[in-house]
Amino acid sequence: MVPPILIALAAANAVYYLVAQCYRGPSLPKSVSKTMSTSLLAVAALALDAPPLLAVALALGAAGDLALSRDGETAFLTGLMAFALAHVAYIVLFVATGGADPGVLQTGWRMNAALGLLAFGGAMGRLLWPASGVLRWSVMGYLAIILTMGLAALATPPQALAIAPATALAGAALFILSDAVLSAELFLLPKRHPLRRVAPFVIWSSYWAAQYLLLRGFTP
Repeated sequence: MVPPILIALAAANAVYYLVAQCYRGPSLPKSVSKTMSTSLLAVAALALDAPPLLAVALALGAAGDLALSRDGETAFLTGLMAFALAHVAYIVLFVATGGADPGVLQTGWRMNAALGLLAFGGAMGRLLWPASGVLRWSVMGYLAIILTMGLAALATPPQALAIAPATALAGAALFILSDAVLSAELFLLPKRHPLRRVAPFVIWSSYWAAQYLLLRGFTP
């Protein structure tokens, strides 16, 4: 009964953050609810006897959540590093546990999806390079890592037995969506753009769903 309780508590924090905090400035309730939403998933991964690296990835996500709940360049770079390391952990999980194989990307819809992902990454890079200023190299490095994570998810064979490939792939896709909207909010949207009103809700809901689906994907 422990994992369901932990996941329910994580979901409760996530819902509270979505409806009451995601659009507000830094505060203790914002930092606590955001961090607990993912750190409880990390504890649930341990309770579910998941691959240890999954708990590490989720814990790194929680550290990134804490950093990004604060303002300032240092907090942003700390969060960026934490999430970059989390994606590296997910890449290793897709390869070592899911058996990701580049050959899977050579035919069918997966090849088209991989090409589309690379094209999307190239377009985002072209937009973010001038817009991210002194942070551009950090942003480009992160972009490369999350694209690699997406490709690793696509390269996981559908018949993989150690994970639930479709669930994990959905989680990876939502993670990319969340980060794309976040980067647009941070660097591309004008200050008074109407999409800024909805961006925090899209970012958080897709992000937390991604982490939950990745948890489920690696604990089938």
